[in-house]
This record gives sequence, C-alpha cells and structure tokens, in this order.
Amino acid sequence: MILGHKPRSEKGTFMSNLKPGHEGQVGVNEFVERQTRHSRFSHFEGKLGVVAAIAQEHLSKGIQGNREGILIVPVPADGFFSGVVEVTSTTNLRATFEARCEGEQPFVQVVATGADKLPAAVVELVLYHHTALTPDERTTEDEWELVSINARPTAEREPLTPMAMARNFLGLPGGTKAEYTAEEFAKAIEYWSQRVMAG
Repeated sequence: MILGHKPRSEKGTFMSNLKPGHEGQVGVNEFVERQTRHSRFSHFEGKLGVVAAIAQEHLSKGIQGNREGILIVPVPADGFFSGVVEVTSTTNLRATFEARCEGEQPFVQVVATGADKLPAAVVELVLYHHTALTPDERTTEDEWELVSINARPTAEREPLTPMAMARNFLGLPGGTKAEYTAEEFAKAIEYWSQRVMAG
C-alpha cells in the first residue's frame, strides 16, 4: 500500500488548483490506525480524528510529495511522539520477519525493546487524495485521507528507511514509484545504521 512521500521544496501543479478554505475534507485511513502508543511507530496522544482535524486546519501549508495526490502537511508537534530511537551499546534490539500488512512482502525489521518514545520536535502528516488511492485502499469518502504520522525528535530531516526507498524504487507491493540518487540511498543507510524504531 501507499507511503512513498519524498517531499519537494516547491508546490506542484496539483497544489496550485487548491484554494484556501476550499481544500476538501480530511478523513482517517485505516492504514494509520497502526500508529498507537504501544506500536513502534510515531503516534499522537489522542484520537486520530483529532489528528485529521489538525491536518484540516493546516492543509493550506502542505507541500506536494513525490507525485501528485500526496500531500505533506507540517503541523505543531504538541501531543506527538516519535518512534525513532538512537541505538547505543546498551539498547536491547529484537528482530522480526514480517510484512507491514497483508499483500506485501515480509522483511527483516529491527526494533528497540523497552525504549521510551521521545516527544516530537517536527511532525509531518502524510495525506493522500482520494484519486491517488485505489478503491481497495480508500477507507473513507473524504477528499483527503490521513495515511501516516511522521514525527522526529530533532529538526534534522529524516530520510525514508532504505527498505522503504527500495520498495518505492523497485515498484514492489506497498511502494509508491519514486526515483532516488545513489547519494540519497547512501545517506539513508548511514542514518538508519544508528537508529531503529521503538518496539
């Protein structure tokens, strides 16, 4: 499913058609429901309906992702937590071999057990326009669907994981076709060699 969202610094032609105050309603896609306090992912300490409302409020600030129909919306970090943990020699790590969801290929995932999630410093909400989702992927009737909460504990921009980039680059199930440079892959590998998700 979904999720290949390398933001661009400028707004694309898709965004130019949006008018302030007339951006469309934001709903909650079932995919984001996995992002809970007890998951390894970033999460919000509250209901996802509140997150959708926050996205709605800040929708006009969104920038287009790596293709039309994907919107990256920066929002205030209050109440959000990052699932990213910096690994040290004392971090307890656990590896699993599983798919993110049905229909995708399983892969090795490493998480930090017993690690506390850190309060987010930067939060970006990933929205998909209903035209960018297949009928099976749509779970609401709204124009936009919230599919991911991306939160990080520092202002440093966080690359996608190498596996997520490979999934997108190769067009594997669950990926969104995207192109990356060798430098982007290398930087992602270096970044994630020192970090894992809480789990």
